[in-house]
Amino acid sequence: MARILVVDDQHLIRSGIVTLLRTVEGLGPVVEASDGVEAVAAAREHHPDLILMDIKMPRLSGLAAAERILALGLDPAPRIVVLTTFDDDEFVYAALRAGCSGFLLKDMPPQQLLSAVTATLSADLLVAPAHVRRLVERHVGRRQWPGTGTGADATGMLTGREVEVLEFVAEGLANEEIAERMRVSESTVKTHLHRVMTKLDLRSRAQAVVFAYEAGIVEAGVRRVRPDAPGA
Repeated sequence: MARILVVDDQHLIRSGIVTLLRTVEGLGPVVEASDGVEAVAAAREHHPDLILMDIKMPRLSGLAAAERILALGLDPAPRIVVLTTFDDDEFVYAALRAGCSGFLLKDMPPQQLLSAVTATLSADLLVAPAHVRRLVERHVGRRQWPGTGTGADATGMLTGREVEVLEFVAEGLANEEIAERMRVSESTVKTHLHRVMTKLDLRSRAQAVVFAYEAGIVEAGVRRVRPDAPGA
């Protein structure tokens, strides 16, 4: 049974989401926190599988709390989804860059929220890959991935096949589609992707997309996937 942590400083929003989630059969306990400080403490105590986290909160922002939670080394690491509004683009990008798995709009209908929660518990990425890619392309020129001066520095850690998988992920393809393009099994794709995530210390598929753009492995508006990458 999945454990869920809901974090929001607005009591009405937080209690509404908690009440809604507690009506779903099969979900585990739903814990709540009113700010980032409480969120870090609750994550350490309860080891949630999923965290729904507001971005803008007093004492400690959702972004800072997410970074601290992901740095705790919980095993398995929780999937963190940020709760946002349409005008929070910069904050959402920062959250994905930090390792969050996706984002939800606070005013979405209840049934959509429940569907999104279910999807997040069974997948690496909540938001449609195309949406993540567009968001990254709007912001990528402003930053450089820590520890990677150039794309060559980053790709030097990866085999040719791993770079190819990362490029396909950045294009928004699912594992099944990547397997078809590379003419390998889906399990092989998952193995390559796991190695990419481990070597680059990435925590989510969305973070992998951000890395690929910021490290120069792919460029906004340019398709750079090679037809035949070197073997692993």
